[in-house]
Amino acid sequence: MPTFVAQVKDNSGKVTKRKIEAMSPEQARTILKQQYAAIGSVKPVGGEINLEFLEALLNKVTVKDRAVFSRQFSVMINAGVAIVRCLGVLSEQCPNPKFKKALVGISGDVQQGNNLSESMAKYPECFDQLYVSMVEAGEAGGVLDEVLNRLSQLLEDMARLQNQIKSAMAYPVAVGCLAILAFLGMTIFLIPVFANIFKSLGTELPALTQFMLDLSGFLRSPLVVLPIIGIGGASFLFKKYYASPMGRLQIDGMMLKMPLFGPLNEKTAVARFCRVFGTLTRSGVPIIQALEIVCNTIPNKVISNAVADAMTEIQQGGMMSLALQRGKVFPSLAIQMISIGEETGELDSMMMKVADFYEDEVEQAVKALTSVIEPLMMVAIAALVGTILLSMYLPMFKIFEKMG
Repeated sequence: MPTFVAQVKDNSGKVTKRKIEAMSPEQARTILKQQYAAIGSVKPVGGEINLEFLEALLNKVTVKDRAVFSRQFSVMINAGVAIVRCLGVLSEQCPNPKFKKALVGISGDVQQGNNLSESMAKYPECFDQLYVSMVEAGEAGGVLDEVLNRLSQLLEDMARLQNQIKSAMAYPVAVGCLAILAFLGMTIFLIPVFANIFKSLGTELPALTQFMLDLSGFLRSPLVVLPIIGIGGASFLFKKYYASPMGRLQIDGMMLKMPLFGPLNEKTAVARFCRVFGTLTRSGVPIIQALEIVCNTIPNKVISNAVADAMTEIQQGGMMSLALQRGKVFPSLAIQMISIGEETGELDSMMMKVADFYEDEVEQAVKALTSVIEPLMMVAIAALVGTILLSMYLPMFKIFEKMG
């Protein structure tokens, strides 16, 4: 099993390094969170490439894997098939080697008399805290099949939302990459051909043409590695800063204020919060425990902190809607609908309706965003190609003027 070195901070605030064996950095982080107040960077020992670690990366368990498993597991449990038998059948059919290995291990633990939720908790890279808590609630209430069905629906909704965003952004990203490759190809290979022609003519070149020739020469020289190193260094420093608590808080705050993307990030986080919280409470998970789980599932730290602050106020007897409103990160419409859910005693149902509403809002926002980005990409491509062609034809126009 791979060994990782992690920076950890205990309750007294002392920062130290700790070695731990785990299948992945995520699993190491999950284990250490149970022992320390905060976890910093987690890296493989010596930076060596471990085959098990590489296998874990290549066979990552996706949301779709968990959704399909939950749906099939729910149907089999509802049909009266024993849990061990269900796990055996599903492990044989599982196409993901990592997930299959986890199911085999869970089946062995259950056969020895362990609870299903406790067995799943041993594989955090396959079953996160949200999944384990809902299974635990289903076991305690004797409604495991119903909880698994809700889990599958939750995971399918989350996967659908992710796929909508990814598919909408795939076209602009692909076009942007092709445009950059075309620009570099023409600059590196086409412009030098014209450069020789311009030199033979012996005429003074326009500023744009001279700039493109200098750019072409730079891209074909060893100095081109300097900006690549600079970009790599800037990316490394950005990741290091984002890994720090203050850096992540500041950057996530900026992400919520970005033009076009800010409202999309906010609606996505609100939709996930409401969907996960509603599913947890409907499955019998206590409100405080549900909020703790939700804090770990929201990717934006600003919104996660707002939920954590609200949780403290709710523990003291406060209303959730008022507590979330003080955070000033949730939309007023969501706050109002949550307040109505509290007043009517149907908070879980209202949360699901809020999630449905904001997921639709995200879908519309993504469509609007792509409708803005696509024409901008076309204009950018035209500008890149036009700049190259114009720089090539300007000297010819100048020669024609002298000849006239």
